[in-house]
Amino acid sequence: MAPKVLFLHPDLGLGGAERLVLDAALALQARGCHVEIWTAHYDPERCFAESQRVTVVCAGDWLPRTVFGHGAALCAYLRMIYLVLYIIFLSGIEFDVVFCDQVSACIPFLKLARNPKKVLFYCHFPDLLLAQRQSVLKRIYRAPIDWMEEKTTGMADCIVVNSCFTANVFKNTFTSLSYVNPDVLYPSLNFSTFDTIVDADLGGLVPQERKQTFLSINRYERKKNLLLALEALHDLRGRLSAHEWEKIHLVLAGGYDERVLENVEYYEELKNIAEKLDIQDHVTFLRSFSDEEKLCLLCNCICVLYTPSNEHFGIVPLEAMYMCCPVIAVNSGGPLETVVNNVTGFLCDPVPAQFSEAMEKFVKTPSLKSSMGMEGRTRVKERFSSEAFSNQLYQYICKLNQ
Repeated sequence: MAPKVLFLHPDLGLGGAERLVLDAALALQARGCHVEIWTAHYDPERCFAESQRVTVVCAGDWLPRTVFGHGAALCAYLRMIYLVLYIIFLSGIEFDVVFCDQVSACIPFLKLARNPKKVLFYCHFPDLLLAQRQSVLKRIYRAPIDWMEEKTTGMADCIVVNSCFTANVFKNTFTSLSYVNPDVLYPSLNFSTFDTIVDADLGGLVPQERKQTFLSINRYERKKNLLLALEALHDLRGRLSAHEWEKIHLVLAGGYDERVLENVEYYEELKNIAEKLDIQDHVTFLRSFSDEEKLCLLCNCICVLYTPSNEHFGIVPLEAMYMCCPVIAVNSGGPLETVVNNVTGFLCDPVPAQFSEAMEKFVKTPSLKSSMGMEGRTRVKERFSSEAFSNQLYQYICKLNQ
């Protein structure tokens, strides 16, 4: 009998982690596993459409995400601990294996329950490396949280990571877990989602005269460095004739949540910067777009700009390459394992001049879009298929269920 798998995820919204969780749940469900996703927050209107193809249960959303804008990590831990206690003592559900990601603080409660469960922990990236520590008070606040992250992560029965880059970071960061050698389980794409026929019209998102559109897809967070895309566009303007420039447009499409102060602040900050650079008429800021809009944008752009540095993996380059769209990405982190420089796109230092130089190539040589795009699609189908992901994940789950 196929195992019953419980997924625990802190906030089922829009993002790379959420995309992976849904793909993993759907992959196991297709294998005959009974799957449920439990989360502290779920809004069907602000989540991937595939979330409606699997059972999603929400508990603990009444708990605060922050305390007056502070303590997000502690609140996330408390919300996840409440969630797992609710499951153990109040839900009455039965399950064999737990798939947990992002917040490991709930693992001890799963192991100490009356019927301990086997846990697979998927490490997108150590949270302690993502936290800011500008003040002494913040360092004191983070110390016990960082200690707990390392200790509770080590309690998982199986640990997998999303890239070789993250595997190395894991080993160098969690020094007390030197005995752990996490396997790499690359995120994949559900190709059928991207094979949907969409309306080729951008529907007013881009002026009709702008025939060459660059696209950035990332959340409105400062660590995603969306400023680099704006500065590269400004630098590109100086490389082009007035006639060429009139055909250029940039769409900044990003996940946006009004509950997250950084999203709100960064969105306004980027709009102000675009005006200061005098490129606002050549930029469209798109927030919380639909799956259909994303496919439409990928079909119509000449290149995707992927601006974060040391990204753990990055699903956007895979999505772009599968849609025959080349990628210009920062030459660090996950893109080093997905984008092949000068073949499926360009890997650049995170400086505007290098990005704009690569962008100019697509403007001056339109055939690059087609040639690099086909190479990218072939690479994704060969290396990052949902079948390979599903097979590897199912083997982990079955082994834990023995």
